[in-house]
Amino acid sequence: MNYFDYPTVAVRYATGRPFFHPLAITRIQKFCCENSRVDRALDVGCGTGQSTLALLEIAEELIGTDVSLEMLSQAEGHPRIRYVEGQAEKIPFPDESFGLITVALAFHWFDRRKFLLEAKRLLKSGGWLVIYNDGFTGRMSGNPDFENWNRDQYLVRYPTPPRNDRLPAHFDSSEYRLAACGSDEFIHKVEFTADQLVRYLLSQTNVISAVEGRRGDLQSIAQWLAESVRPMFGGATEFFHFSCQIQFFRRT
Repeated sequence: MNYFDYPTVAVRYATGRPFFHPLAITRIQKFCCENSRVDRALDVGCGTGQSTLALLEIAEELIGTDVSLEMLSQAEGHPRIRYVEGQAEKIPFPDESFGLITVALAFHWFDRRKFLLEAKRLLKSGGWLVIYNDGFTGRMSGNPDFENWNRDQYLVRYPTPPRNDRLPAHFDSSEYRLAACGSDEFIHKVEFTADQLVRYLLSQTNVISAVEGRRGDLQSIAQWLAESVRPMFGGATEFFHFSCQIQFFRRT
């Protein structure tokens, strides 16, 4: 099931997701290209283009690819960005086209072996593959009741669909010619109003799978979420914890 190939999902994703990507890009720049810019970069599984826009800080020309036209339809345009529909395992560009390939919040949906072979083919010698995830920890600053609700009610009612969230520490360099060069991990906080938090949760695949699998309707889920989280807000906004993990690989 492609959880993101629905118009309402794409809109919710575009409006509900926090723009954390510059935090990751700052660390990627320091690790990969502190003293120069990449001439051409590819952002695979770019969704609504947030991760691609953030790459403007370090790349001259950008291609964002995604399998979902609905998601791409919500991407913000830019003169240095081109968005292309395409599968991560079969990307329509010539060999050695890119100095940098990034994957943000999408690697867990790919056929890993096929994608890595594509990355090997598309990267120039010495080019970088950077894979990063940013996960909601289910924690609110100063309020353990929210963590309990997230674990015992939200995730029980709307479990996370199966995926392989674990980022690899290394790849078989003899097959993929990708050498593990390092990793980074950090916690950051996102400030939400209660309504913004509800919009974020409605963009998660937990809810998407329930709605598209007809195990609940969007309006009823949104109402339940709002009624559940609003009493836990002591002020107009609260801070919520996210965990970002980044892995760096270089084409040999």
